[in-house]
Amino acid sequence: MTVPELFGDPDQWPDDDLIAITGVFSPHLVLAALHEGVFPMPITDNEVPREFHGATAWWSPMRRGILLPGHLKVARSLRKTTKHHTTTIDRAFDEVIARCADPTRPYGWIDDRVMDAYKYLHDRGWAHSVETWDTQGRLVGGLYGVNVGGFFSGESMFHDPEYGRDASKTALMRLVCELSGGLLDVQWSTPHLASLGVTEVDRGEYLALLSDALERPAPQWTSPDDPAWNGVCLLDRVRKMPA
Repeated sequence: MTVPELFGDPDQWPDDDLIAITGVFSPHLVLAALHEGVFPMPITDNEVPREFHGATAWWSPMRRGILLPGHLKVARSLRKTTKHHTTTIDRAFDEVIARCADPTRPYGWIDDRVMDAYKYLHDRGWAHSVETWDTQGRLVGGLYGVNVGGFFSGESMFHDPEYGRDASKTALMRLVCELSGGLLDVQWSTPHLASLGVTEVDRGEYLALLSDALERPAPQWTSPDDPAWNGVCLLDRVRKMPA
């Protein structure tokens, strides 16, 4: 039996990044949407009509930012700063998402509903975090997202502006090592991400890549109880990854 698509036939989607607005939001809906190449963001803009306040916008960008296996770029300056960091997996998920949700950050969109939904997914093994720590043991950067098969949807990342230069980039390097060649979706590319090798593909190509990645086995995530990777170890693992 064919399972109906939540958002309908992609060929019928509008030629726009925004494809739907709903009044409902749940972790189960988030997970189902990711299978279809769609991700949520709550509507927070006060310029939209009042009836849409509190609703959820669902997006599938016409030009999707992705990091393909072997395309990671590590600049010389990043190699220098990474040597002073250590990284872990799933050791501080709640703190990472809270830091990503800092309301003082520009264009903040992560509200309590989002945090609760992704914590729910984390508790059930779907969502993961990567943490970057400095030599004083401070959490100075990180990211979180959802893993399904050989696909990872990167939701948000942060770095400490005082202590965490390049700390989010270091976290992304660690994520790439964990994924071992999986498809990394960053939603929209930015100059910050492009400097690391993120490229853009059109929606149709992305959906084809996604379909293939979902059929691949999930990575074996490092346990949060395992020792942290120091920067030298991380750089060595990145260097040995297939190009």
